[in-house]
Amino acid sequence: MNIILLSGGSGKRLWPLSNDIRSKQFIKIFPTENDYESMIQRMYRQIKKVDKDAKIIIATAKTQVSAIHNQIGYDVEISVEPFRKDTFPAILLAASYMHEVQKISADEIVVVVPVDPYVEEDYFKALGKLSKQAEKGEANLTLMGIRPTYPSEKYGYIIPKSLTDISLVEAFKEKPEKTDACAFIQRGGLWNAGVFAFRIKYILDRAKVLLDYTDYDDLLQRYDSLENISFDYAIVEREPLIQVMRFAGKWKDLGTWNTLTDAMETHIIGDAITDRDCENLHIINELSIPILAMGLHDVIISASPNGILVSDKEQSSYIKPYVDEISQEIMIAEKSWGGYQVLNIEKESLTIRVDLKAGCRMSYHNHQNRDEVWIVIAGSGKTIVDGAEKPVKMGDVITMQAGCKHTVIADTGLKIIEVQIGKEIFVQDKMKFELGN
Repeated sequence: MNIILLSGGSGKRLWPLSNDIRSKQFIKIFPTENDYESMIQRMYRQIKKVDKDAKIIIATAKTQVSAIHNQIGYDVEISVEPFRKDTFPAILLAASYMHEVQKISADEIVVVVPVDPYVEEDYFKALGKLSKQAEKGEANLTLMGIRPTYPSEKYGYIIPKSLTDISLVEAFKEKPEKTDACAFIQRGGLWNAGVFAFRIKYILDRAKVLLDYTDYDDLLQRYDSLENISFDYAIVEREPLIQVMRFAGKWKDLGTWNTLTDAMETHIIGDAITDRDCENLHIINELSIPILAMGLHDVIISASPNGILVSDKEQSSYIKPYVDEISQEIMIAEKSWGGYQVLNIEKESLTIRVDLKAGCRMSYHNHQNRDEVWIVIAGSGKTIVDGAEKPVKMGDVITMQAGCKHTVIADTGLKIIEVQIGKEIFVQDKMKFELGN
């Protein structure tokens, strides 16, 4: 299979664990043999388990590239949006990349899959069937429709022309009232899961008519000017020849705390204690202090360096407007080389704990408006400061003045306390260089 895995969005509905850099798909909540894995790790692993030769390209924003490398590795192909857009520009850019950069034939089928549903192996086998159905050429688009388990008002509905497993599509209905949702289900209506299969040629030809662009490079250069529009509105609802394939297996959209906790296999992640009177309580604690919960029913508690959420599970679905009012420094993030957590913010200083994975390094860079002090608190490695290489170990202190080029390379896992000092401390104050320059 050729798969475009959509991994965008800021995931504000899962605050405080998610932010613009660390979206919901990177939160590690699913237990594995030795640790926990995230949505994107689980999805990638499941695809490869069913089809080890699957060609996967992850469509994402540039702010999430480091987190993808951190969790998936460097072998995965990534289509990077230079500016965050909706699903139509993201899918088009990825399809164009597959054809022009990866040299995949325009006649091949590609399946577009969101990264965030909770599914099992039968879902991925169904993706293979969807791809083969699209290969038949009976329709220009082939969609997967989820058999509804209740009359949801949160999903769009696909209305098929028949009740067969494969059917032409009669209509699409956006997030209806409950009474209408019941009526759609009676007619055989299916939830729109955002899964599409089509020939690469189809989307490229349609897009060139709509956007009048020439090739991948032209598309990339003009990306900022593209309309912010979903694939459904730009393509699906304008296409007269569409098929839908029914899927009746497990499928959960993990877009809110309520649905996410339904998929969790354990009620507590992190340091937490509950009494016997707690029922249907979930706690995710990323802080190094314990949480004690007593007598709580149907509640989610989530604690991270970005904040603490205590909410009734049903009410947690309405979190977004409140989170929109919160303006703060991003306190925790995963990078390709490891990650960091902000420990303290003062008017003219910022203190961060940096964790580098063994064998990894930061970029070689400098800052114009701040000095930095590094204190090694665990592990060993080496620093390069203005071209001078020096081994470092626990207890060493490295000072760097503004304008000084520097990097650190981890031999073992390396932990550093970084203190930034200056009147103007901001993320954009960073210039990267090639080592040796």
